[in-house]
Amino acid sequence: MKFKMMQAFITSRSLLWHLAHGKTIRWIFVFSFFLIFSFQFSSAQLPLSEGAKASVITCGAGDDFYTSFGHSAIRICDSAQGIDWVYNYGTFDFDTPNFYWKFMRGQLDYCLGRFSYEGFMFDYQSEGRFVREQLLNFSPQEVNNLYLLLEQNYLPDYRYYRYDFFRDNCATRVRDMVYAGCGKKTVDTLPDAGGLSYRDYLHTAMRDKLEWWAMGVDLLLGLPADHRCSADEAMFYPLVMEQEFDQMTIDNGEKRLCGPTVTLLKENRSEIPDSFPPFVVFALLFALVVVSKVCDNRFNYRFSLFAFLTRVLFVLAGLIGLFLLFMWFGTDHYCTEWNLNILWASPLLLLIAIRMERSPKWALWLQLAMFAVALVWVVWCHLSVGFIPIIFTLALCTGGVLRIKN
Repeated sequence: MKFKMMQAFITSRSLLWHLAHGKTIRWIFVFSFFLIFSFQFSSAQLPLSEGAKASVITCGAGDDFYTSFGHSAIRICDSAQGIDWVYNYGTFDFDTPNFYWKFMRGQLDYCLGRFSYEGFMFDYQSEGRFVREQLLNFSPQEVNNLYLLLEQNYLPDYRYYRYDFFRDNCATRVRDMVYAGCGKKTVDTLPDAGGLSYRDYLHTAMRDKLEWWAMGVDLLLGLPADHRCSADEAMFYPLVMEQEFDQMTIDNGEKRLCGPTVTLLKENRSEIPDSFPPFVVFALLFALVVVSKVCDNRFNYRFSLFAFLTRVLFVLAGLIGLFLLFMWFGTDHYCTEWNLNILWASPLLLLIAIRMERSPKWALWLQLAMFAVALVWVVWCHLSVGFIPIIFTLALCTGGVLRIKN
C-alpha cells in the first residue's frame, strides 16, 4: 500500500511539472490512470467524505476589459469535513517585478489560487456579476481524484504557469482538470460545430458595447486568431465551456458529465453605455482629408493642410507598424504573429512621410497594393469595420503624394 501511495505521489508531481511547462494533455491522463489504481482503498482513507461534491463555476463578464470574457473555477465542497474551496486559475501578482513589461511580452506567470466559497462569492456579488454552477456527476472516488490533483497543483512549486489567452487560460485549465478527475473514464467530447475562430468568440464578447476594445484586439491579433476552433479549443471562452459541459456525457453516453446549471448569483450591474462607433470617427477623418485635398486644389494655399495631415497620418501609421513588428518578433505571444495589419500600418509609411513627393514611385505603388490586400483581409476575417475608413484615408493620402510626384 505504501508503494502504491508513493507511486501515485511521484506521478502527480511529474504531472504538475508538465502542467507548469505546458505539456498538459498526455500527462494529465497518465496521472489519472495511476491515480485511479493507486488510491483504491477504503473510503475511510480518502481525504474527502462520501458526500463530497465537485462543480464547475462560471462567472459573467465584468465592467473592466480583462473581465469582459467571464471566468471559470472549480468548487470542492465537503460539509462533513468543513471544506468549501474554490480553485481559481486566473490570479496574478501585480507586485511581480516588471509586471507590465512581462505582460506585454507574454512572459507573465499566472497562478492557481484557493479561496473560500464565501469570499469568492462576495467578490462577484460586489461586482454585480452572475455566478452559475454545474455539479459534476462524479463518483466519490472521482471527486477525490480531482481534489488531490488540485491540492497538488496548489503546492508552491506547481501553482504558477505561463498564461496563454487562447491555449492555456483559466478556463482551459478547468477543462483539463475535469477531464483528469474522471480517471480512467473517457469524456465524450462534442463534434466540432459552428466553425468559429478565436477572433469570432472574442467579438461576441466585445462587439456590442466595447467596440473600441474590439478594434484594439483586432489590431494586435494576427492570423493565428483566425484558426477555426474545435469544440475542445472553443472552451478557452468560459461561457462556451459552460454550454459544452452541459451537453457532454461520460463513457459513450452512459451519464451526463454534469447536472443542470444552477444560478447562484444573478447579474446586477449597470449596463455599459454605447460607445461612439470607431467607424463614424474614422469616416469623419476620411471626410476631413477629402475636404483638405479639395481646398488645396481649388484655392492653392501656401500652407497645404492635405500635406500636413498626410505626413501626420503616415507617421502615426508607421509607428503602429513598428509596434506590431515588436509584438510579432519581440514577444512570446503566438497569436500576434503573422499580423496582416502591418500591410496598412506599414513602416514604409515612415519613409514616405520623410520624403513625400520625393519618394520612389515603386514605393508608393507598393504601398497602394498593400492597402488593397489589407482591405481584403479586414473584410474576409470580419475585423472591426473601423479599419475600412482608415485604409481608404491612407490610400487617398498615398494617391495624393503619387499625383504630386507625377
